Amino acid sequence: MKRSLPTVGLLFLLLPGLACGREFLVFFGTYTDAKSKGIYVSRFDSGTGKLAAPQLAAETKSPSFLALHPNGRFLYAVGEASAVGAARQGGVTAFAIEPAGNLTALNTQPSGGNGPCHLTLDAAGRWLITANYGNGSVGALPVRADGSLDAPVDTVQHQGSSVNKDRQSGPHAHCSSLSPDDRFALVCDLGLDKVLVYRRDAKERALTANAPAFGAVAPGSGPRHLAFSPNGNFAYVVNEMISSVTVFSWNAKRGTLAEVQTVSTLPEKFAGQSWGAEIAVHPAGKFVYASNRGHDSIAGFAVDARTGKLAFVEATPTQGKTPRHFALDPTGGWLLAENQASDSVVVFRVDRKSGRLEATGGKVEVPAPVCAVFAPAR
Repeated sequence: MKRSLPTVGLLFLLLPGLACGREFLVFFGTYTDAKSKGIYVSRFDSGTGKLAAPQLAAETKSPSFLALHPNGRFLYAVGEASAVGAARQGGVTAFAIEPAGNLTALNTQPSGGNGPCHLTLDAAGRWLITANYGNGSVGALPVRADGSLDAPVDTVQHQGSSVNKDRQSGPHAHCSSLSPDDRFALVCDLGLDKVLVYRRDAKERALTANAPAFGAVAPGSGPRHLAFSPNGNFAYVVNEMISSVTVFSWNAKRGTLAEVQTVSTLPEKFAGQSWGAEIAVHPAGKFVYASNRGHDSIAGFAVDARTGKLAFVEATPTQGKTPRHFALDPTGGWLLAENQASDSVVVFRVDRKSGRLEATGGKVEVPAPVCAVFAPAR
């Protein structure tokens, strides 16, 4: 089955009661410190845009990125600062989602490398892929029927460097994504200025380099995260180091990327320092959003449906500092911006015609929020 919508979008359409319901659970990953203790959960009303005060869902160390199982019953978190197993690798923890939103830990497995910062699951929920920033590797972990994880069955170590000696002296895998049909895994490597493409052998659970093996961005760009268009024809990559988005056309049959356009995420007159972070495509496919840390804004773009090209709409201040991540709700009516350095999550209304964002006045306190995931409320 072709997966032409993001996982959350599929949940919205397919899970019983979700399409007609208006309430969601929202899980927030954080960096744990004196304030944060792990993963927090809130309730979100998509009819009113109201975000309830969050509660601690599970204590765990620096769960900096989260992913939801396609059935909506399990949540997975990287442990960026973990030291798991004999090799003392980073970790991935599986949680069962209780009806009230509390999380029960199922188990923890090594991530297949050091400093895991991203993970994704296939549409069947049988395979989890990690991106390990520390050593620039990718791990593939089987998912059991009960939601728990097996140890990695395959790891791929990236090799090489790029032009920035401070940030790109070696590989730094930063994002793992799956193609809409689940046949390919795409990994943004900030250290190599490449989006590496792997063929998936679902039976063997192995990753094999495609031919050609990658799509490239301009040297020194630092590709960070990737999002596909709903129709699967285009892939949008946010480049951390130069605050830009590169548009690629995607050949689903061959698994190849061809650059179409690169555009800045910053207003023309901005002269300060800023770094790109998260990227997302609106469920309707009409808009793309990317966050700026430094300028502290969400850049919005209108999408040309035929070419995939982007036209800058505006950069909306996030009313906080360091929006490392943001998330669109499954209805496409709202955007939550997580301001890591100001311990806040701010709610914006999305104009479905123009793509512009409007602050609603909704704001909750979450310590060092760096990821948000919507899940069905039960």
